[in-house]
Amino acid sequence: MRFTRRSILHSGALAFAAPALNTVSAAFSPVHAQAQAAEKTWRHGLSLFGDLKYPAGFKHFEYVNPNAPKGGAVRLLAIGTFDNFNLVVAGVKGSIAAGIDQIYDTLMAPALDEVSTEYGLLAESCSHPDDFSSVTYRLRAEAKWHDGKPVTPDDVIFSFAAFKKHSPQLSAYYRHVVKAEKTAERDVTFTFDGPGNRELPQIVGQLNVLPKHWWEGSDASGKKRDIAATTLEKPLGCGAYRVKDFVPGRSIVYERVPDYWGAKTNVNIGRDNFNEQRYEYFRETIAAIEAFKTDQLDWRTENSAKSWATAYDFHAVKDKRVLLEEFDIRSSGIMQAFAFNIRRDKFKDARARRAFNFAFDFEEMNKQIFFGQYKRVKSYFEGLELASSGLPEGQELAILEAVRGKVPDEVFTTPYTNPVGGSPENTRNNLREAIRLMKDAGYEIRDRKLVDVKSGEPLKVEFLASDPNSERFFLFYKPSLERLGIEVTVRTVDEAQYENRLRQWDFDVITAFWGESLSPGNEQRGFWGAQAADQPGSRNLVGIKNEAVDAMIERVIFAKSRAELVAATKALDRVLLWHHYVVPQWTYGKVRSARWDRFGRPDPLPKYGLSAFPTVWWWDADKAAKTGSRS
Repeated sequence: MRFTRRSILHSGALAFAAPALNTVSAAFSPVHAQAQAAEKTWRHGLSLFGDLKYPAGFKHFEYVNPNAPKGGAVRLLAIGTFDNFNLVVAGVKGSIAAGIDQIYDTLMAPALDEVSTEYGLLAESCSHPDDFSSVTYRLRAEAKWHDGKPVTPDDVIFSFAAFKKHSPQLSAYYRHVVKAEKTAERDVTFTFDGPGNRELPQIVGQLNVLPKHWWEGSDASGKKRDIAATTLEKPLGCGAYRVKDFVPGRSIVYERVPDYWGAKTNVNIGRDNFNEQRYEYFRETIAAIEAFKTDQLDWRTENSAKSWATAYDFHAVKDKRVLLEEFDIRSSGIMQAFAFNIRRDKFKDARARRAFNFAFDFEEMNKQIFFGQYKRVKSYFEGLELASSGLPEGQELAILEAVRGKVPDEVFTTPYTNPVGGSPENTRNNLREAIRLMKDAGYEIRDRKLVDVKSGEPLKVEFLASDPNSERFFLFYKPSLERLGIEVTVRTVDEAQYENRLRQWDFDVITAFWGESLSPGNEQRGFWGAQAADQPGSRNLVGIKNEAVDAMIERVIFAKSRAELVAATKALDRVLLWHHYVVPQWTYGKVRSARWDRFGRPDPLPKYGLSAFPTVWWWDADKAAKTGSRS
């Protein structure tokens, strides 16, 4: 499960072709509704496996400060630009504004101290049959839009239909939800295409609900609004914040709604404490770092080892007005890698792809340009108990037996490892193995160039990026590949062009990231499933169409226990690794952060919320006075 409240814009969403949606806003009889309600078991929360931590009627989550002061402002960073407030077409048209999803509420809200658990937000309760073939959500009577109108089942149905029709990412996520209908005055029932998918009730609980009446109306100029188009009109929401002001492409300010309907709801107590959240946009990271140093930003998450080692030696750090802190990553894993576009013939042979891994000297790169801070990624679920290791055994082995003969033999016989460089001897040996693999894949050296024997075409590879910082490691990698006779170019383009090329699958190799949760599920179809391979906007960037991979994904989705889920995920991991779809890169295992010391926070922070900033933090006037006024 990947999508949670306020994560949709950063989750690496899925994208399958979706079946037609049969959405019904049906009339209902009170007698029928009462009979239906009598048969249902209503729950205040949902958990994928196991019991809920918090009982019905709980006051607030343990990890918040229920008495946190409300006030102050926080200035946050965004890279790139924006020209769109419409979540429905995020990732498809335009560039979505940072933080825009916080103006909406979802049916359910996640608990940041539990694994795959949600409690009612817009919905006061939910119910599903034992076979997980449907789920019904009952909306809170007090839920209101910012214009005072109630949130209704029609809004939920409208939102679901809009996302499924117009978002290639979410059409996949909702692919197995075939119907949404009003089944009582405040009830919405989602019907699934079959039983047994335990995750689907929670998936629809993560739906951002949009105001049907607003989207079907007209703007101030009388123009009819279009849910399938980008817009910079301030949208109507129902969440804790609303858009206050913005400068297109440069900044956006959200203000806390003073009469927010859900301010006293248990899942919201102690959070959303700032009066304003301001996002400042920068085109590149160097300018952003300098802006932080000069007190134009309050918080910065640092993803560059070089910057973390060299860029934070300034007076405000030395005198503790700026605090540097690392937060453990407990709730998510990652595959970060050089990703091949295997839709292109030159990358179809797994031996050629494996050769690229032998040409990559991570150990030397880590020493020379990363200050030795990183470790090599060796799993698609790096950092989690879900990562495979050693040889398969027990339940994992039993699951893999179903695809024996359809996967490389090494899946059963050899633990997966990356080549190890870092010394002249290792480098020579690795390049020799790379040449051998390329020869087996149908290439040979002619006039110092690696050439396809059948076509006579030299092997040329373009590394594509949108961030100039990527050039450092692309250019480090380039000479090793050129020693094999591969012609390498490195191209950096702007964000809009980069996204358009990815949507059209117009690339050779990119750096790709796939974030993984502690409970993977339906999103795996969008990451690696065959149906997503040709869907523009999907996260199957590699273009994988593999029967064995699809079979392992289904075992993950339909796991009936935590133990089975872990075993199935390890099996999927192992199958993906031995097909060499990517050259794994590196990871750190912590979130590096720098902040001006003006904020308070709960102690301890939620186990699975990383820093949880600014969600459960607050403005501390005493600290702010000591730190000094903002510029």
